[in-house]
Amino acid sequence: MQDDVRPDVWAGELEEVLLRVGHRFGRADLRRRMRAYVHGLLGPVGRKNSWQLAEHAGHSTPHGLQNLLNRARWDADGVRDDVQAYVAERLGEDDGVLVIDETGFLKKGEASAGVQRQYSGTAGRTENCQVAVFAAYASSRGRTLVDRELYLPKSWTSDRERCQAAKVPDERAFATKTELARVLVARARSSPLPFAWVTADALYGQDGHFRRMLEEAGLGYVVAVPKSQQVKSLAGCWRIDQLIGDAPGRSLGTTVLR
Repeated sequence: MQDDVRPDVWAGELEEVLLRVGHRFGRADLRRRMRAYVHGLLGPVGRKNSWQLAEHAGHSTPHGLQNLLNRARWDADGVRDDVQAYVAERLGEDDGVLVIDETGFLKKGEASAGVQRQYSGTAGRTENCQVAVFAAYASSRGRTLVDRELYLPKSWTSDRERCQAAKVPDERAFATKTELARVLVARARSSPLPFAWVTADALYGQDGHFRRMLEEAGLGYVVAVPKSQQVKSLAGCWRIDQLIGDAPGRSLGTTVLR
């Protein structure tokens, strides 16, 4: 939300979004719980667990919210599609930017889908966590998240019983974070979101398949790459920091090295 947006306008827009996605929840009680859950996530709740979110909503127990998240049937991908259509209407510009990045969610235990000890950018170190790759949309009119894909390590995808216990679909196979990023870009291109640019950090920028996909789609991109990145041509192969160091100053654009 932009800093100059009035609270009453913000509340009205939130109500518009909740109305728009309501049909993805088959029953009135699920729609009420969805609203309570969203308001709790956006409200002044210290810890966003089911107990405190239920208390914020005035519920005597967290069972209703737990049912919404764990057992109730509703169309999460359909909600994403509705949100993308809303973002395209409110924030869409032809030169919009799709921003790809991953983040980690610290967890205790081993039951949450995809959890294991792995690097978390949130914590800045290796922790027991989940990691997901996200897509955000940015334009001069605002910015917001528009898509997500949970990263499942091989320790999960090779253990089908564990996946089934966590309700991971049987067809879900292992995919690297850069492969998930390509899925997000392809899905955004099929959505109403207008964008001309993609940006990402070095994890994605160093992946030639990711860059080639953007080039073939006719999308501009600004990505970070490691300074050891190899640039190949018919004339030979060089490290990118060597090329930049040897290039005339006026020939350089904006380059980010990690």
